[in-house]
Amino acid sequence: MSKTNRTKLLLDISTFVAFLVAMDPRTSGIAIHEWLAIALGATVVVHLLLNWNWIVEITKRLFAKGTGLNGARTNYILNWLLFIDGILIMLSGIMISESVVPALGLTLPMNFAWRSLHDLSANISLLLMGLHLTLHWNWIVNTFKRIFSRRESRPVTVLAMESKEVKA
Repeated sequence: MSKTNRTKLLLDISTFVAFLVAMDPRTSGIAIHEWLAIALGATVVVHLLLNWNWIVEITKRLFAKGTGLNGARTNYILNWLLFIDGILIMLSGIMISESVVPALGLTLPMNFAWRSLHDLSANISLLLMGLHLTLHWNWIVNTFKRIFSRRESRPVTVLAMESKEVKA
C-alpha cells in the first residue's frame, strides 16, 4: 500500500466527514460552518493536487480519438460537476457570510438570490458527492482492506522461529 493512497484515503475520509458536518449549520453553528467550509476548500485543493496525474492523463485520453473510456468519462464529468458546484457553494457562501467576511472587516449587501444559490448548490452537492462516493466505492473498500488487513506472512518472524535449535 503506497503512502500516497493512504494519504488520499485519510484526506478523503476527513473531508467527507467535515463536509457532512458543514452541511448542517444549525447543528455546528454559523461560525464553524463557514470556517470549516473554508478549510474544506483547502482540502479539495490538496485532493486535486494528489490526483493531478490522473486528471492530466484522463484529460489527454478523453480527447484522443477512438478511446473507450466510458467509466472514466462518467467519472471525469462528475468530477467537473462537483468542482463547479463547489465553486458555486464557496462563492455564494462568501456572499452570504455572517462570520468569515465580517471577521475580515468586510460587509456585503444582503441578497436572497445568493442564499437561494447557496442552498440549491449545497443540495446538489449531496447528490453529486453520493455519486462520487459510489463510483469510487471499490477503491475505498480495497484501500481499507490493504491498510487494515493482517499481513499473511512475516518472513523475519518465521525465519527467527525456524532458526532456533531445540535442545533435549
